[in-house]
Amino acid sequence: MTATTLDPQTALVLIDLQKGIAALPGAPIPSAEVIERSVRLAAAFRARGLPVVLVNVTGGAPGRTETSLRGATPPADWAELVPELDRQPTDITVSKQHWGAFHGTSLDLELRRRGVTQIVLAGIATSIGVESTARAAHEHGYHVTIATDAVTDFDEAAHRNSLEKIFPRLGETDSTEAILALLG
Repeated sequence: MTATTLDPQTALVLIDLQKGIAALPGAPIPSAEVIERSVRLAAAFRARGLPVVLVNVTGGAPGRTETSLRGATPPADWAELVPELDRQPTDITVSKQHWGAFHGTSLDLELRRRGVTQIVLAGIATSIGVESTARAAHEHGYHVTIATDAVTDFDEAAHRNSLEKIFPRLGETDSTEAILALLG
């Protein structure tokens, strides 16, 4: 679905644009392109006085999984946000322990305090952090828009499934350029 409108109180939520994750190869969009588009979105939201949320992941849920990295020690700067984001004092930062940015964090409270009714999502990985956050945002009653060219994954089929099957059921999708045009 094409994005039709942005609410007056829309926040940009950037998922896991951190050194350890951004260093991994994105599929089908290179991580560097996702970062570049996310930087453009952040600058536009900041210029309009709209909230920018920078999310990183610093741990993982405790449950057993078939594919687990438990016991692996990431580099010391793994969870640091990429410097291109140019974090500002007005930005909201959220560190999460789960895939989605809502569970176990103050994100919903921070957004509601600011009267936010809609979020625009971008980041890495499409089928993990971005999709989990989109699902939770939808369940919390936010309007959701995904910047389709500002998300990427580590698995192209999973990325495509999220874009084609999941996101249209949770909100609207469109390109960075179209979202910037809606911002006016």
